[in-house]
Amino acid sequence: MVINKTAIYPGTFDPITNGHIDMLTKALRVFDVVILAVASITNKHTLFSIDERLELCKVATIGIENIRIEKYDGLTVNFAKKMNAYTIIRGLRNGSDFEYEQQMAMVNKKLDPKIESIFLIPDEKNIFVSSSMVKHIIESGGKVKEFVPECVEKALVNYYGFKK
Repeated sequence: MVINKTAIYPGTFDPITNGHIDMLTKALRVFDVVILAVASITNKHTLFSIDERLELCKVATIGIENIRIEKYDGLTVNFAKKMNAYTIIRGLRNGSDFEYEQQMAMVNKKLDPKIESIFLIPDEKNIFVSSSMVKHIIESGGKVKEFVPECVEKALVNYYGFKK
């Protein structure tokens, strides 16, 4: 019997960064399929709409095999079950990430004991990259080319009205 190992990698992805791509490719070394689960409802104020975030994720991951990009709302564990994925991938950049993600993993486990959370650490060059940091840099007139895929850089420059 062949077991298809599917995991979800949930997030807001506002916008998707090279750090996210790093986590996605690491997860694909372990799982047959990774679903990039883009949260449509979030407690964060998003820069890009759900449709824009989905499109940026699709373009940013062109050429990466065995991924699916899906939008979801509601509880992540419910979406995972719906997708027959019982593993949630999360990235850890620092100690505060660990504390938050550990708490979320424990809550998810209470909601559904079959759900496991796997934590991955980004490569050194991406350890400090976050969507918030990228937005702060571009809002301040800085360049984000080394932190995001080209399609995201163009979308950010277009959004803020800066010239490259």
